[in-house]
Amino acid sequence: MGSDDESRTDASGMTSSTASGSAGPDTTGMRSVSSRGAGAALLVAVCLVAANMRLSITAVGPLLDQIGTDTGLSVGTLGLIAAVPLVAWAAVSPFALALSLRFGMSRVVLGSLLVLLAGTIVRSLPGPTVSLWIGTVLIGLALAIANVLMPAVIKRDFSTRVPVVMAAYTGLLGGVGAISSGVAVPLSFLGDEQSGWRIALLVTGAGLLIPAIGVWAWATRGHHAVHLARPVTARSRTGIWRDALAWQVAAYMGFQAATFYMMLTWLAAISTSIGRSEVVAGFDVMIYQLTTIVGSIIVPLLLRGPAERYVPAAIPIVGIAGIAGLMLAPEGIVVWVLIAGLSSGASLSMALTLMAQRARTSDASAALSGMAQSVGYLIAAAGPVLFGWLHAGLGGWNFSLALLILVLVAQSVTGVFAGRPRFVLEHRQPLG
Repeated sequence: MGSDDESRTDASGMTSSTASGSAGPDTTGMRSVSSRGAGAALLVAVCLVAANMRLSITAVGPLLDQIGTDTGLSVGTLGLIAAVPLVAWAAVSPFALALSLRFGMSRVVLGSLLVLLAGTIVRSLPGPTVSLWIGTVLIGLALAIANVLMPAVIKRDFSTRVPVVMAAYTGLLGGVGAISSGVAVPLSFLGDEQSGWRIALLVTGAGLLIPAIGVWAWATRGHHAVHLARPVTARSRTGIWRDALAWQVAAYMGFQAATFYMMLTWLAAISTSIGRSEVVAGFDVMIYQLTTIVGSIIVPLLLRGPAERYVPAAIPIVGIAGIAGLMLAPEGIVVWVLIAGLSSGASLSMALTLMAQRARTSDASAALSGMAQSVGYLIAAAGPVLFGWLHAGLGGWNFSLALLILVLVAQSVTGVFAGRPRFVLEHRQPLG
């Protein structure tokens, strides 16, 4: 069992050791330079991890037609491909905290990146479609753990700059994922009908993953101490499921994720249905995700002053305007995608920020993150499937888009409650 001498960050956001040492020569200046360098390296590592959190899944939507043609899978089953990672996230997220306590937070993130690489490779193997499903499950399992722990990592190592670092994290998450969507179809032209989509998924999924593994392993060396279980940790693992605020954050997470993955999975199909080419439809998905970067960056600017508590409820209203426009005037798809993307990016950044801000410690944040993402992605998993079933059963896209609006309304209502200044596990203690 290790100690709690795990590296932390000081008020400047740079990493400094909490371990005490014996008296010796004055090396304050050397430690300061080392601390700044370590903090910068860790920030780069966090950014690289963020870049890989969607790369392996955002290319799937634009390639659904090719996957269906090659494998013979039905429209409903293709929706399940998008739902599998979400179900895996829902099932595995609650175990992330226990793994972190047993092996160390940084080490578990590294392990999840290695599993992500394995899943990406397996999914692209030629042959029976079983490899597609096995690889997708592995990808879901890996992303589940990393998704849960990264907000806690940011809480731990950048505690005084959570909104800013979280905005950078979610911005990269959306931006690099957008590039994956945009280049997926062109990359598929490197192969034939059987191998093209596999090549595209392999290149987009693994391109930045290998350097991310290397940089994370190097930047977090010395961060692998295993925590001794503390009272707040035991309470976090059990009490979090009975905490009303935690359920509010979880619902907010679920509704925003459902919206994003419905759009991610089916936007390309909506685009082609109005006469746009397959390549252009892929670019529409890319534009949607690129716009999420702007939404992510805006959030820290909004979280200031007494109006901060109303931001979670206000963000989905912007998304409602975008989806309504897509229903009423689909020929203006680019404009509506831009508006919806702003809301989606801000929603994710807000959800992850809530996981850090509504907890006092990194362990409590990990517990909240695990619970919220488990419940949240269980909600989200139903989104792409229901969206596809409504389209297949009732024809057109308006009923499916109406589902999106209902989800956004629910997110806004939930945001009213999640935005109140409270901590999980400390019901009567307001922030500040």
